[in-house]
Amino acid sequence: MNTAPQFTWSLASASLRQRPLRSVLTALGITVAVAGAIVFLSLGEGIRRVFADQLANLGPDIQVTYGSGSGDFFPTTPDLPASYLDELLARADELGIRQVVPVLLYLRGGLAPSQSFVFEGLPAGTPLADLFTGATAEEGRLLGAADEGRGVAVIGATAAERNRIKLGATLRLNPATSLEVVGVLGATGSLVDNVIVVPLTTLQTALGVADRYSLLAVTSMRPERADEVATRIQTAYPELGAQTRSEIFDQVSTSLRVSDFVRLGISAIALIVGAIAVANTVMMSVFERTREFGVIRAVGARPRFLFGLVLSESLLLALAGAAGGILVGWVGVYLVNRVALDQLGLEVALVTPRLAAFAVLVAMVMGLVSGLLPAGRAARIPIAAALARE
Repeated sequence: MNTAPQFTWSLASASLRQRPLRSVLTALGITVAVAGAIVFLSLGEGIRRVFADQLANLGPDIQVTYGSGSGDFFPTTPDLPASYLDELLARADELGIRQVVPVLLYLRGGLAPSQSFVFEGLPAGTPLADLFTGATAEEGRLLGAADEGRGVAVIGATAAERNRIKLGATLRLNPATSLEVVGVLGATGSLVDNVIVVPLTTLQTALGVADRYSLLAVTSMRPERADEVATRIQTAYPELGAQTRSEIFDQVSTSLRVSDFVRLGISAIALIVGAIAVANTVMMSVFERTREFGVIRAVGARPRFLFGLVLSESLLLALAGAAGGILVGWVGVYLVNRVALDQLGLEVALVTPRLAAFAVLVAMVMGLVSGLLPAGRAARIPIAAALARE
């Protein structure tokens, strides 16, 4: 059995333990770099999961908006003429449409996310479960046809919990309009958890847009052919944009990929700084141990042994930093999600096994690359010059 590799790793570990403070500080630098990379990249993973979950629980197959269809996932501008509702309903059989629900969205911003509210105007008689899978009233009741035009609202579970809004509370939509909370929804894991549902005509009157909607939520007769229905709608009405859930998610994913490169670039800077720290520490160790390496060479060790020894020290530092980085990164992600849950009602960061494996791989490559120069320097030390050094 060849024990040379075990001996090399053991010797490298012993060398690092002889300089504990320097080794710990270097590993800590790598830990911070890896942890930062994990936190930054986990945001992309988490937001992807959020959108996938939200869209999976969204009832309508197609979202119709006014414009090019480049896809405003959350169109708060009420620019869709109400006449298109009647036109789509009149051609429902021809286009393959089963249901069309007009939607009016209004975002009332605040100084903090917890002070912002999303109001969604829907025809009061529309079953909420048609738009949001599993939407039921946990307290109070849902809106009924008789509520159309009245100052009432049903609030999502997360919005109610985050803002401490109870059944029977009064919400101020604008200075002229107040709403009584007649129902609190149970948690569904969909968009409705964070919105306040209001009768459509109530919201239209409050905003002064009686003949406009933000979008039309279309359910096709055959959900598996939603793409075909969307194509028919855009062919019949080129001025409209019709997007399926999969298209919306694809656009979100494309945007997230762009942000992934930005986060990866920021993380790369931190990782490069960590690699420089490793290279500096190992190079200093090589200079301090020049005489020691000369003695090792004098008793028969080959240059490649010293090369492997120094490289092993670099890899051990990187591995220790990667392990610490995963732990600190997980804690960082936990804290980010705690803040996001409090402010937004959503977990926006996610550490996946793939992400953890990527972080370890990057740290090992960083250790390998940063150790090459010091290792090469150690392997080229002349025996006579090393022994003569004080």
